[in-house]
Amino acid sequence: MIAWMQKHNKYLVVTIWIATIAFIGAGFVGWGTYQYGSKASAIAKVGDIEISQGKFNFVYQNIYRDLANKMQGEFDDAKAKEMGLTKIVFQNLVNQTLLLNLAKEYGVVISDDELARAIAQNPAFMQNGKFNKKIYEIYLRNHGLKPKAFEDILRDDLIVAKLLKLLNAKALDYEIAVIGSIINLKDKFKFSIINKKDIKVNFDEKELKAYWEKNKENFKTPKKYKLAIHWTDSSKIEATDKELMKFYQKNSFNYLDKDGKELSFEKAKAEVLKDYKIKKAKKQALLEQIAIKKGKEKIDNIQILALNDPTLSKELWDQIQEAQKGDLLKPKVVGTKYATVKVLDVINPKIMSFEEARGKIQKEFEAKKKEELLQKRAKELLAKKEFKYESGFISLNNYKNIPNLTDAQKVIVAKSIFDSFDKTGKIDLGDSLVIFEIVDQKLGKNTDKATETILTNNLKSSEFEERLLKNLSKEYEVKTFVKGL
Repeated sequence: MIAWMQKHNKYLVVTIWIATIAFIGAGFVGWGTYQYGSKASAIAKVGDIEISQGKFNFVYQNIYRDLANKMQGEFDDAKAKEMGLTKIVFQNLVNQTLLLNLAKEYGVVISDDELARAIAQNPAFMQNGKFNKKIYEIYLRNHGLKPKAFEDILRDDLIVAKLLKLLNAKALDYEIAVIGSIINLKDKFKFSIINKKDIKVNFDEKELKAYWEKNKENFKTPKKYKLAIHWTDSSKIEATDKELMKFYQKNSFNYLDKDGKELSFEKAKAEVLKDYKIKKAKKQALLEQIAIKKGKEKIDNIQILALNDPTLSKELWDQIQEAQKGDLLKPKVVGTKYATVKVLDVINPKIMSFEEARGKIQKEFEAKKKEELLQKRAKELLAKKEFKYESGFISLNNYKNIPNLTDAQKVIVAKSIFDSFDKTGKIDLGDSLVIFEIVDQKLGKNTDKATETILTNNLKSSEFEERLLKNLSKEYEVKTFVKGL
């Protein structure tokens, strides 16, 4: 699934963008942990309009949850990072903001009445068919949003939806006829699958050293920091049931089940106790930080850690990167403890020796060599027309008659074949390569006119929006204020 997402990044952006405009995200569970810092700060500016940190967080969490639901629990932070979800969400917001600039230029707006109706009519905020203010307020608290911030995000979505509706050009009869003929076209093909794991790579030490000499700038030690770390543990703090109940009553909206309903005190008690202890430990951590600052207390725990080492939180690492030598940072939560960090030294990356980098060199060299041999093998088999399997007739809408491939791979293969102008070709599936030759074609049974019209309208809208965004990106400058976007 991840391989498919990475390969079809363009289509994923469009899919997610449409999902955002449709205002997904009415669940109450805070999926994902991606944070940049202040929710009020701007992470970018497109034309005259800023993209706020809060909006990025909100959209990221909604899309993260939507993907997690679709992948039935097989989606987590590691997979989000692997597919580059951060960059996809950011590009998503840039695209939307380009359109907001255009809407602003032509006076396309959403009235307060339209906004209120959109909120009141959203099924996520309803109970027994009617808008429920308490559900709405819990949703906002769970996402850390003030009503104004949420309404601004929703207003932007509605403005873009209105703009696209105004710009929408319906498909013409001849366009529907052309798309209909493509939909009804069926192909039969022969193919073989070449797995990367079956490609054997042979090399010697001399080749590895030559590769390192040529690419040594790519093999550097990670940036490291010499840090003095003082820990304040919250586990020793005691709490009565009365104190915990009072804390729970003030923060009950944070303790929800999988359906978004508040947990009872008894069911949430373990989490409540942990959070209560962490909150109470903050005062002690701040007092200890002041003592360290005044020289009344010394930090004996000295460690050299690579940037983003899991010993510390991402929030702490963000602050460490901005700190100067000698800076003592305010305590931050790491798990159930507070960490007070003093930056003693910064150890910048340096080129690794061949011996130090050998493992990484070999892995990269083997991967490149394997890809070369894979392409060479594919070329040889295509020239000899050595195919192991044969499909039944497939179409864009029906690709079940492809043997020995997963459903996700069948989608990629079918689309690639119908996108290709060639009778033969290669299709990259990430961990394998498919070579094919079309051996027969025919026109299948005509689809109904309504289906052809819907598909043509969607295709035309998608193409129009892509070209519009390309032109708008030349018109409005995009400035980013955060690294890595």
